[in-house]
Formats: sequence, C-alpha cells, structure tokens
Amino acid sequence: MSKRIVIALGGNALGNTPAEQLSLVTETAKPIVDLIAQGNEVIIAHGNGPQVGMINLGMATAAEAKAIKSDMPFPECGAMSQGYIGYHLQNAIGNELIARGMTKDVATVVTQVLVDENDPAFSKPTKPVGAFYDKETAEKIAAEKGYTMVEDAGRGYRRVVASPKPIDVIEKNTVSALIKSGCVVVTVGGGGIPVVRRDGKLYGTPAVIDKDFASAKLAELVDADMLIILTAVEKVAINFGKPDQKNLDSLTPDEARRYIDEKQFAPGSMLPKVQAAIQFAESKPGRTALITLLEKAHDGIEGKTGTAIHL
Repeated sequence: MSKRIVIALGGNALGNTPAEQLSLVTETAKPIVDLIAQGNEVIIAHGNGPQVGMINLGMATAAEAKAIKSDMPFPECGAMSQGYIGYHLQNAIGNELIARGMTKDVATVVTQVLVDENDPAFSKPTKPVGAFYDKETAEKIAAEKGYTMVEDAGRGYRRVVASPKPIDVIEKNTVSALIKSGCVVVTVGGGGIPVVRRDGKLYGTPAVIDKDFASAKLAELVDADMLIILTAVEKVAINFGKPDQKNLDSLTPDEARRYIDEKQFAPGSMLPKVQAAIQFAESKPGRTALITLLEKAHDGIEGKTGTAIHL
C-alpha cells in the first residue's frame, strides 16, 4: 500500500561545494525515485549546516573586504541555501524521473518555520555559524553587532545562534496543495527560515532550527504516514562503538526515552533524530518514524531493516 513519506536528508551528506553537491544528489535521487515509482507520495526535507555556513562566511568575508556594503542577515542566508540546495535536488530528482519515463513535477518551496520568541533557546545560543575570529576581533564584533561570540574547539571565536523548536510551517497549505496535485516537494530546507510573530506579522530571526525537528513537524502537518530520518548508520544502537553494541530494530517512545535518560545517544548526532522520531510517532496513532541509511529506506519501509519508532 502506498504511503505519504517525509524524507529528512542531512546537510553533511550533500557535499562541500556546489559541484560536489550536484554530483552527490544525482545518486541520492535514485533511491528517492525508487520510492516514488512504488506509488508513494514523497516529500523531501534537508539540512543545510555546511551550506549556510559557507554562505554566511562568504558574505561576511566580502563585507569585511568592503566588496559589499554589509554582510547578509542570517535568515536571508538560510533562504539562499534553501534555494540552491532545492534547485540541485529538484534537478536531480527530475532528471531521474525523466530517465525512467515518469511524468511528475518537482518543486522547491522556500519555507518559513514559526518559532516562539520566548523559546529558552534564545537565551542560550549554541549553534556555531560563520567565520572564525581571534579574541580581540570577536569582542569587537560582539560589541558592535550584539552577537554572542564563543571559543570553538581551539580554532578561534565564532558567532553562535539559537536553535529553537519549530511550532508551525507557514507554507504548510501550499505544500499540501502541491502534494495533492502529485508534485514531489522539497521543503523546510535547513529546518526552515526561522520566523517569529509580532503584532500579526512575521519577522525573520537569527537562528537555526534542527532539520529533524522541522521534518517531524512538517510530517505531522501534512498528515504523513511515515517520517524517514536518514543517517550514516543502518540502525540506531545502544552502547555504540563498544564491544557490547546492540542494534535496535524497533522502539516504543517510552523505550527510546529510557535510552535517552541513560545518555545512549550523542547530542548533535543521534539524539535529535531519536527525539524527532518520538515526536512524530506520538503525534497520531499509526504513524511510524524510521531511522536508517538512504539506500536502505525501501527495505526499512517493509520492516526488513532500520530502526522503527512507533506506538
């Protein structure tokens, strides 16, 4: 039976240059189109960590060199990354569909994602972005622009921004309409452009929304049957990397929370994936979140591999 599936691609899997990314997504498109060919409705979300960092760094460097009048605000950097990653994905998926004789449109939606201005994350920025600076320059930038600058792993000082939780996807009705029309949609790129609501209006805010949480929220809003969170391993494991490592075939949300309490999953790596999977699985009975490799997605849907999280 066909399913409505949201696939969350990691930004680190998309390459470090535009040329590398375009080459990689050509291969990424093949298992995605396999799922489409089997009659599934597929929506693609993706990360943008390396890409938005490159854009932010490039704009900041150009501004410092006086080549442009000012650096680019962070929400605009996120929008730029959505555009060029989306172009590469829709190009690659579209070409793969044509190669198989399939007629189906692919579209990217530049997506705003609502966050709470009072989210505690705004008082504790943690996500490093942009260029590295020496301490003196970082202090000057912090004083002039009000940025939070922190030392990052001995490599210098960087700006950090908040990583708030997503509340809503502003363009959800547009995305739903495109899905219903038979279109393959690329959306909530990089977790979406973070916006806050003030006096009935939306305003971009400097933050980075975790793409797994944004993907889970999107999957909930478009009434998806399944959320597939792609990662570098075939299954979630406990005691990862140790002699007694154990791969997990399936988890209930309560079992997953117990492992979280035991600190089995690394922050910034597997932890947000498991947390996002729990969020989606609990949003409605019958929904399943699957964590696995892209090339194993089809087998995972059939219950042959991956780690499934469901009620």
